Amino acid sequence: MRFVKYFIVFFIVFASCKTKRNVMSSGSIAKEMSAKKVARKHIASNFDKKTVNAKLKANFNNGKLKQSISVSLRMKKDEIIWLKGTKFITIFKAKITPTSVSYYSPYAKNYFEGDFTMLKKLLGTDINFNQLQNLLLGQSLLNVKEVKQNVTIADNSYILSPEKQAKLFNIFFTINPSHFKLDKQSIVDAEKNKRLDIIYPSYDVVDNTIFPSEIKIKAKQPNKFTNIDFILKSVVFDTNFDTNFSIPKGYKQIKL
Repeated sequence: MRFVKYFIVFFIVFASCKTKRNVMSSGSIAKEMSAKKVARKHIASNFDKKTVNAKLKANFNNGKLKQSISVSLRMKKDEIIWLKGTKFITIFKAKITPTSVSYYSPYAKNYFEGDFTMLKKLLGTDINFNQLQNLLLGQSLLNVKEVKQNVTIADNSYILSPEKQAKLFNIFFTINPSHFKLDKQSIVDAEKNKRLDIIYPSYDVVDNTIFPSEIKIKAKQPNKFTNIDFILKSVVFDTNFDTNFSIPKGYKQIKL
């Protein structure tokens, strides 16, 4: 059974609290502004809590398989992303750290232990722990202040892109003029006809923190695509929780 059916979990997170949840308005007009200032405002909007404990709905579609599951996320920022997917029963558990990816499925009786190769196969691009964390928190995959950026305005959003793009791909960050969080970020490899788009259609204000309430991931490769949508149900920040993870004996190892 294909592990990808249960591994959509790796693109999970964020949230909207049930008790203190307000829809974030986005009525500002994008006015002329330097790339340096846009980048600075985007960095200033980054997530600043220590932990996330969220529940969400995840929808997966690759043209051959459509699957909807409930996912629990426990994140210790910069340390660990712990995930559990359920659909009547526990389908999978996963633990991601800056150096490793571990996963097992009580349903399929299999497991994986290794690096980020599994995520690369699913998204079609290299991704590390920090980039995955940023993706899930609505932050730019790359530090937009590390290199000089160009800025343009399109569809009432700021588009940041490095003055010198990487050799193997181009990357673009679409930033909302109201709160300077991302509307979208894209990695494009035109030569290989591959692209990854991460879209943030809406945000909520949760305990005075702006957080994505929905995320859409669209990965396209030649003759292949993967779409993953997330709808946030609830979240709490800066709480204590358990992230224990142990692969049961007797499961079959997944080898890539």
